[in-house]
Amino acid sequence: MRRQSVPDNFLMAEAVTLLCFSLLFFCSHALVSPGSSNSTIDELALLAFKSMLSSPSNGLLASWNTSSHYCSWPGVVCSRRQPERVVSLQIPPELGQLRRLQVLNLSTNTLHGSIPAAMGGWTNLTTLDLSNNLLQGEIPNEVGTLKNLVDLRLHKNDLSGKIPLSLTDSLSIEYLSLRDNRLSGEIPVALVNLTSLRHLDLANNLLSGAIPSALGRLSSLSVFNLGYNNLTGLIPTSLWNISSLTAFAVQQNMLSGAIPSFAFSALPHLQTIAMDDNEFHGYIPTSLANASDVSFFQLSYNRFSGIVPLEVGRLRKLNWLQISNNLLQAKEPEDWELVSALKNCSRLKLLDLGANKFKGLLPDSLSNLSNSLTFLSISVNEISGSIPEDIGNLINLQYLDLSNNYFTGTLPSSLSRLKSLQSFSVYSNKFNGLIPVTIGNLTKMNYLDFDSNTFSGRIPSTLGNMTNLLALGLSDNNFAGRIPIEIFNIQTLSGILELSNNNLEGPIPLEIGNLKNLVEFRAYSNKLSGEIPTTIGECLLLQNLYLQNNMLTGAIPSSLSQLKGLENLDLSSNNLSGQIPEFLGNISMLYYLNLSFNSFVGEVPSFGVFANASGVSIEGNGKLCGGIPDLHLDPCSLKLPKKNHKLLVVPIVSSLVATMAILLSLYMLLTRRKRSKTKNPSETFIQGHPLISYNELVRATDGFSDANLLGSGSFGSVYKGELDDQAAQSTNLVAVKVLKLHTPGALKSFIAECEALRNMRHRNLVKIVTACASIDARGNDFKAIVYDFMPNGSLDGWLHPDTNEQTEERSLDLMERVSILLDVAYALQYLHCDGPAPVVHCDLKSSNVLLDANMVAHVGDFGLAKIIVEGSSSAQQSTSSLGFRGTIGYAAPEYGAGNVASTNGDIYSYGILVLEMVTGKRPTDSIFTQRTSLREYVAQAVHNRTSDVIDTRLYLRQNDELHDAGDALFERNIDGLISLLRLGLSCSEEVPSSRMPAEDIIKELLAIKEVIL
Repeated sequence: MRRQSVPDNFLMAEAVTLLCFSLLFFCSHALVSPGSSNSTIDELALLAFKSMLSSPSNGLLASWNTSSHYCSWPGVVCSRRQPERVVSLQIPPELGQLRRLQVLNLSTNTLHGSIPAAMGGWTNLTTLDLSNNLLQGEIPNEVGTLKNLVDLRLHKNDLSGKIPLSLTDSLSIEYLSLRDNRLSGEIPVALVNLTSLRHLDLANNLLSGAIPSALGRLSSLSVFNLGYNNLTGLIPTSLWNISSLTAFAVQQNMLSGAIPSFAFSALPHLQTIAMDDNEFHGYIPTSLANASDVSFFQLSYNRFSGIVPLEVGRLRKLNWLQISNNLLQAKEPEDWELVSALKNCSRLKLLDLGANKFKGLLPDSLSNLSNSLTFLSISVNEISGSIPEDIGNLINLQYLDLSNNYFTGTLPSSLSRLKSLQSFSVYSNKFNGLIPVTIGNLTKMNYLDFDSNTFSGRIPSTLGNMTNLLALGLSDNNFAGRIPIEIFNIQTLSGILELSNNNLEGPIPLEIGNLKNLVEFRAYSNKLSGEIPTTIGECLLLQNLYLQNNMLTGAIPSSLSQLKGLENLDLSSNNLSGQIPEFLGNISMLYYLNLSFNSFVGEVPSFGVFANASGVSIEGNGKLCGGIPDLHLDPCSLKLPKKNHKLLVVPIVSSLVATMAILLSLYMLLTRRKRSKTKNPSETFIQGHPLISYNELVRATDGFSDANLLGSGSFGSVYKGELDDQAAQSTNLVAVKVLKLHTPGALKSFIAECEALRNMRHRNLVKIVTACASIDARGNDFKAIVYDFMPNGSLDGWLHPDTNEQTEERSLDLMERVSILLDVAYALQYLHCDGPAPVVHCDLKSSNVLLDANMVAHVGDFGLAKIIVEGSSSAQQSTSSLGFRGTIGYAAPEYGAGNVASTNGDIYSYGILVLEMVTGKRPTDSIFTQRTSLREYVAQAVHNRTSDVIDTRLYLRQNDELHDAGDALFERNIDGLISLLRLGLSCSEEVPSSRMPAEDIIKELLAIKEVIL
C-alpha cells in the first residue's frame, strides 16, 4: 500500500484554524492562579504551548516572545470586544503554504503526554486534530462537553483504554477518526446518537466484541472502517441499509458468517468494499451488482465458496477485484462465464483469483479482458489445459502469475506482445516444449520464473535482452546444452539465478563475474564440467552458491576469498581436488559448507565454519586429516627430518606441555571473567519484555514453515507469525527473528539487539513484542526476537521492487520519500540524543527501514548496535574487536580503517540512504566501481545535470503530474529534489566532524517539505 493522503488535505484545504493550539492553551489555563489577569493568563498559556513543541524557536512560533504583545504574534487572533483575550489561533495568510497540512506539519512528533481534562473548557471548539503524535493514556470524558465539535481526529497516537461513552454527547460530530491507537473494549452502542456522523474510522486498534447492529441507523455514514481489530461475529444486516455508504472496511478481524443475499441492495453509492482476512463463508451475493459505483472489491483470505456470480460484470466502474485465498470454484465451462462477464469492466486493473478451487480449462475469453488490466493472478488453483493463444491482447499487463496449476502445452507466441510485462511466473505446472526465442522481446521483465515444469531444448540466448531482470528461475526442467553466455551479461540480476536440476553441460562461463550484485546462484544437479571460474569472486554480494552434483574439477579458486558475505557454499559430489583452502574459515558469514564426496586432501582447518561440526560436511574425502575432534578424522602426521633428533624430543615435548598448561590456565581465567561480565541474554531482555516459549513460536509460524519465511540474513531468519492475544499482549501479526546461533557473532548480535532495544520506545523504531531464550525440539539452544509485523515490508522493496510479491506497481512519490526520510531522521535523533542511553545503530540501510500499514517508517535490525558510554561520542568498543561494521556501500569510510562506531557513522549511512531515495540506485549498483561511488555520481551532476541522476520513475512522475499544474509548481518540486541531494552529500562527507547531526537534518527536511508544499 502507498501512503494514503490524509483526509484533511481535502476537507480542510481552506481551513485556517489550528485548534490543537487551543487544546494546550486551555491545558495551561489550569496551571495559572485564579488571581491572574486575563492578559497574563493568555500570554502564559501561549508561551506554555510553545514550550511543549520540540523546536519552538523555529518557524511559525519564532516571534512568540515578550518583545511584542502576544496579540501581534503570528497566528494569534484576539477578540474585538475584549482586546486582551485570545479567541483563536490561526495560520497567517503569509504562511498559506501550510494550510493543507497545518496540523500534521506542526504537531507530528511534538505533542506527548496525555490529553488534558481541562480541554473541556473550550465549548466553542468545532475542530480538534491531535493526530500523528505520541499522546498516551485514555481519551478524557471531558470530550463530551465539546457540544459544537464537528471534527475529531485523534488517530496515529498511542491512546489506550475504552472509547468514552461521553463522546456520544457531542451530537454535532460528523468526522470521527480514532484509528491507529491501542483502544480496547467494545464499540459503544451509543455511537448511534451521533446522527450527523459521516466518517467513522476505528481501524487498527484492539477493539473486540461484535459490531453493534444499531449503527445501521447512522443514515449519513459514508465511510465506515473497522479493519485490523479483534472483532467477532457477523456483520449486522442493518449496516447494508446505509444508502450513503461509500467505503466499508472490516478486514483482518475475526468476523464470520455469510453475506446476506440482499446485502448490497440499498448501497448504490458504495465505492470501496474491503472485507479480507476474516472468517466469512457462504456465497458472494448477486445483490453486489446493485452497488453500481463499486471500484474496489476485496474479499481475500476468507472461506467464501460456490461460483463467483456473473453479476460482478455489471460493476462498470470496477478496477480492483481481489477474491483470492477462498474456496471459490469453477468446474464446468459455464462456471467460467465470470471471465466473459468481466469484459464489461473496462476499467479493471487488478484481477486476483489465486488460491481458490478453480478447475477445468481457462476460457479464451480471458484474452478479451480490459486493456487496462495490469495485474492478473490465477495461481494456486487446479486449472488445466493451455494458456489462451491470444493472451498477448492484454497489452498493458505488468504482472502475470499462473504458478501452481496443471497447465500443459507450450507457451503461446503472443506472449511476446506483452511489452509492459515485468513479472511472469509459471512455476510448478506441466508446460513442455521449447521456450520461444521471442520471449526476449519482454525487455521490461524484472522477475521470470519457469521453475518446475518440463521445458526442454536449449535455454534461449535472447533472455539476455532482458536487461532489467532481477531474478531468473529455470530449475527443475529438461534444459540441455550450455548455459548461454548472454544470461551473465544481465548486470541487473541481483536476486537469484536458478538453473538447477536440468541437463546443462559444459563449463560455467567466465562471464559470471559480470553479475556483481547477484545474491544467490544455483546450478546444482546438472552435467557442468571444468573448473570453477575464478571470476566468480567478482560477484561480491553473493551469499549462497550451490554447485553440487556436477562434474566440476580442479581446486577451489582463491578468488572465493573475496566473497565476504558468503553464507552457504555447497560443492559436494563433484571431482574437485587439492587442499581445502584456509580462507574459507576466514569468511565470517559462512555458516554452511558442504565439500563432501570430492577428492580433497590434506589438513582440515579448525577455525571459522570448520569449528562447528554441524555446519560443515567433508565425508567422502578419504585423504583428509586433522580438524576439530567432532569431525572424527585421523590426526595429520608430523613429518620430521630423518636425522636423529632424539635429544631434542624431550625438551620440545616439555616446552609444549608447559605452554599448553599456561594457555589453558589463561583461557579458564578469561572465561570466568567473561562469564561474570556478560549478561545472560534472557536476563537482560526480561527486564523490559516477557519471554515466550519455543512451542508458542512453533505454533505461531506453522513450524517455521517456508511459506512464512520473510527473509534470511547473516545472523538470523525472519518468519511471519500470528500469536494469540495473551502471548503477544494483544499483538496479532508478528515477525519472528530466529538467530542462527551456529554462525559466529550471532549470539553477540542477539545480546546487542536486546541491550539496545530493551529500554527504548519510539514510533519510528521497530517495536519488540517479546523474545525467546530456550531450546528447540532437538535440544539445541534457541533464541529469537519477536517484533511487530510490518505489512509493507522494507524500504528497499519499494525502491527496488521485486515484482514477484507485489500486487500493484510499487512507487513512492516525492512527498512519501520525504516523509520516510523524516521518520528515519526522528529515529536517529532519538537513538543519538533522546533515548535512555545514546545508541549507534551501525547498520542503517534501506533494507533495515520497515514500513507499517500506513507507510510510517520504523528503523530495525539492531544486531550491530552499540551503546555509547556516558561522556564519549563513540561506542565503547576496541578497534581490534570491532572489525568492519555495517554494510558495504552504506558503512562510513572511517569504519574500514578500524575506527570505533560513532553517531557520525550513522549519519554517513543516512546520507547514502538519502541519495538512494532520490536516485533510485543502490550504492552497490553495477554502474559504480572502485573509482566511482554513489556519492561521487551525485556530486558530479548536482550542479548542472541533476535530472540525469534523479530516479527516472520519480522524475517522470513529477513531470506528468505537476508540469500541467504550472511551471512554478514543477520547479519547486525540482528544487526540493536538489535540496535532498545536497542534504545527502552533506551527511556523507568523508570527514566525520563535517556531517550534520540528526537535529539539523530534521530542520532541513521540514524546510524541504515546506518548499514542496
